[in-house]
Amino acid sequence: MTTDVLASSTLPWFVARSTGVVSLALLTAATTLGILSVKRWTPTRSTPRFVTPAFHRNVSLLATAFIVIHVVTVVLDGYAPIGWVATVVPFTSSYRTVWLGLGAIAFDLLLAVLLTSAFRNRLGFKAWKAVHFAAYASWPVAVAHSLGTGTDGGEGWMALAIVIASALLAGLTSWRFTARQNAVRPGLVQRR
Repeated sequence: MTTDVLASSTLPWFVARSTGVVSLALLTAATTLGILSVKRWTPTRSTPRFVTPAFHRNVSLLATAFIVIHVVTVVLDGYAPIGWVATVVPFTSSYRTVWLGLGAIAFDLLLAVLLTSAFRNRLGFKAWKAVHFAAYASWPVAVAHSLGTGTDGGEGWMALAIVIASALLAGLTSWRFTARQNAVRPGLVQRR
């Protein structure tokens, strides 16, 4: 399939739209699992501690794959004049500059988290952790991007999903930064 045929088709639009929604859901799951990993949460006491961090890593990689597909299909769609540079350099697109710029920022923050995670052993824990906190900023910026430029941003089901996800992540983030790290609660594994 040539680029011209692809650009004249509605397939890239449908793929971009669906992968954008799935990416946001996967980012929500990855952020949730990241917080649960920090708190050393496991579904049961018999579940090994590595399960939640491993699931977090795999969901994060899956989210990244969907985001890459989202970005590629948005550029290939041809409806909006979005170039490759605008996908990584914020506020350079002439089309919906602010909203696409927020998408580029969220993408860049995610790439920084992924790259530093890949080189975590070489960077050291403190440097990795400092960059990894960018994940807390990436999610709301991605939400703002989806609300501002996404086709489904004004739909009731999308608004409800974002409200539920926002409440979940606000609660988990509050728990992450206020509850004692070594607290023993059901579903938590105490550090050894």
